[in-house]
Amino acid sequence: MDQSMVELNHKIDELSEQVAYLAGQAEIAERQRADRAELMRDLTPIANEAFRLSVEQLEEIQEYIELDDLLRLVKRLARNGRNFEKMLNQLESLMDLAETVGPLANEAFGKAVHELTELERKGYFTFAQGGMQIMDNVVTSFTQEDVDRFGENVVLILNTVKEMTQPEIMNFVRNTLMVAEQEIDKPVDISFTGLMRQMRDPEVRRGLALTMRVMHVVGAQAGGNGNSQQTNLADSAE
Repeated sequence: MDQSMVELNHKIDELSEQVAYLAGQAEIAERQRADRAELMRDLTPIANEAFRLSVEQLEEIQEYIELDDLLRLVKRLARNGRNFEKMLNQLESLMDLAETVGPLANEAFGKAVHELTELERKGYFTFAQGGMQIMDNVVTSFTQEDVDRFGENVVLILNTVKEMTQPEIMNFVRNTLMVAEQEIDKPVDISFTGLMRQMRDPEVRRGLALTMRVMHVVGAQAGGNGNSQQTNLADSAE
């Protein structure tokens, strides 16, 4: 009798465990069903709206596309799934590279903007604009014949400029202009007596002598003896 009661209690316990398990499973299933129902309630308006928009958009392009074309496009997309995956991987790599290089590029851009601002402040761009205007005037003012003649004489022009820009010549011109600027506003005695008084100044006589020498050289140049007279002028200046 006691053994039978033990077995009965054991079976009742097992049955209770099974009932509890089934009840738990039923509760889980009910909860999942409720979640699915809630999800469907949330997705149904979205799906309906997406379907409506799809229909409207397809109506706009239905005369340009056939169902076979759409199916063929879907098949191509399916066949190239791995290629799309590779492309996405490369895009992710590019994004990582952009994140790495971005700070460096921003710093370089900031430095470039700073340098350009400094150049603008110093007037480089204004000077370049003026230079372009000068070049435009030069180009529009000379013919092809003038350019060809310039090319033939460019060596002579450069040699002349070289001689004119020697330090001795530049200092002489600069000092002369500075003295002339200082003396130009002073009163000048142009009477015969005043001129004779100035002639007694050794510097005035030297200046007149050099002026006469230059006039002599100019006359010699006109007569065809330019080279020898230019040499004599250089020797006299020294």
